[in-house]
Amino acid sequence: MIRISPEGYPFIFGALLFTGITAIMFLWRWKTADSPLMLYLLLLFCFSLVLTLFTAFFFRDPDRKVPEGKGLFVSPADGKVILIRDIYEKDYLKSESKQVSIFMSLLDVHVNRAPCDGRVSVVRYLPGKFIAAYKDDASLKNENIAMVLESENGKVFVRQVAGFIARRAVCRAHVGDFVKRGERYGIIKFGSRLDVYLPGDARIMVKEGDKAKAGETVIAVK
Repeated sequence: MIRISPEGYPFIFGALLFTGITAIMFLWRWKTADSPLMLYLLLLFCFSLVLTLFTAFFFRDPDRKVPEGKGLFVSPADGKVILIRDIYEKDYLKSESKQVSIFMSLLDVHVNRAPCDGRVSVVRYLPGKFIAAYKDDASLKNENIAMVLESENGKVFVRQVAGFIARRAVCRAHVGDFVKRGERYGIIKFGSRLDVYLPGDARIMVKEGDKAKAGETVIAVK
């Protein structure tokens, strides 16, 4: 049985309700409606059914095999690695860092996972715009949620960034929580990006253009 993220239930139930209403309308007018109206109702039912199936597909939450070993950082998101760079992270880490950014398309799993074991020291919501998430300035201008983990290998900063279609990020973690590597901690609805800032001496194990899986793909080691 496919696991569904809890944040998807309202959307799925809404789509199911729409499908049920269109099915009832189609059956009710089966013998009385003229051909053009029946065709319209049939198309509406097919559209609502496809919408329901896609919504369930989008909010799927498959299990992942989290790699074991010390000093490993796993990808916090499914998607394409669009940016890797050395940067001074001035807001939360205040140190030289390695940034890895991952873009999630509508077809990717959108459940986010912790990149490492750590104690949550910061969770901060920042309102903003909704420009295309693949653009470099999206991280600074778009609505986002920042989370900082205090790990045995240093501080790690993860930022969930809403995009043009994605209008809401959800972070389930709270300050003081301890999360395990690969543990589910949030979701971004309907396509976006996630930035992770790692210690500056971490060795990056992926390259731009690679596809990553949340909780499975090792993106860096220290």
